[in-house]
Formats: sequence, C-alpha cells, structure tokens
Amino acid sequence: MPNLTFGPLVVEAVNRMTDMPLDVHLMILEPLKLAPDFARAGADLLVVHHEAVDDLPQALAELKKLGVRAGFSLNPETPLAEVEPFLPLTDQVLVMSVNPGFGGQKFLPESLDKLRRLKDLKDSGAISTEIAVDGGINRETAWAAARAGAEVLVAGAAIFKSPDRGEMIRFLKEAG
Repeated sequence: MPNLTFGPLVVEAVNRMTDMPLDVHLMILEPLKLAPDFARAGADLLVVHHEAVDDLPQALAELKKLGVRAGFSLNPETPLAEVEPFLPLTDQVLVMSVNPGFGGQKFLPESLDKLRRLKDLKDSGAISTEIAVDGGINRETAWAAARAGAEVLVAGAAIFKSPDRGEMIRFLKEAG
C-alpha cells in the first residue's frame, strides 16, 4: 500500500459527517488501482495526475465508470497544450502551482498563464470544465489566481497555519 496522507477510511469517515462534495486528489503513482476504494468511500470527484497515467482519456473514462466526477491535474512543467485535447473529457482541470510533493511551497506565478488560457477556453465555450489551482494559495495569491480563471482554490498551509482558520476560509471563499 502506498504512503497516503488521507486514505479511503478517512474519506469514508468524512463522508459520514458531511453532505459537502468530497474532492480527492490522487497524487500517487498508478492512481487507478486505488480509485475504486476512494469512490466506494464516498469521493465525489477523483483527480489523477496527467503525468501518472499512460492514457489520460482512458483514465478519465475509468473514473467516470466508478460513478464519480473525473478530473486531472498537471504539474508546473507540463505545457497546457499537451492536455488541451482532453479538456472536454474532464469535469475538472487542476493546475498545480507548485511542484507536487510537500506543502508550504511558494506559488509559481507562471501558473497564472495556464489559468488565463483555461479561462479563455471556457469563456469561448470550447470547454465547460471546472478550473482549479493547488499550491501556494494564500492571501497574496488567491485573488490573482481567481482573476486569472481559477474557480476552485485549494489551500492547505494558508488555512492550517492561520491563527484564525475560519477567517482564512471565509477570505478564500470570497476570493474564489
């Protein structure tokens, strides 16, 4: 079993406590092996890394067969053009604005270009996918990411290191 921050048992426990949708980012190798466990646990959206699957369209189709919304993320060094043909197949595209691996990293401003391009595609009607961003989201970067096109702001350190987590969550909701 790979090292997981939050496994299916945690997702199942959280699912029993809330009616809110559960978005699970499978930042692991071979994510399709564990996807069924997370779907059974109550995940509403499963996001896999484009770089971790051999065939992205097939991976998205497999996720949808599990009865969940299907998304993919792309690492900072991956050009958006590489995945543009697959955007109509996904429910969410997650732009990684840090290099995946650990929390508390600084936001990479070049991520804003990807968010702007995605927003342009959505505004033109070419895609309808939800646009999300993950990494380095805080008081300084949330508004810029949202203005660039992010509809979902994923924040960890900004919330958990805040002296007033509730206020930080309200701020991020307002920004996003």
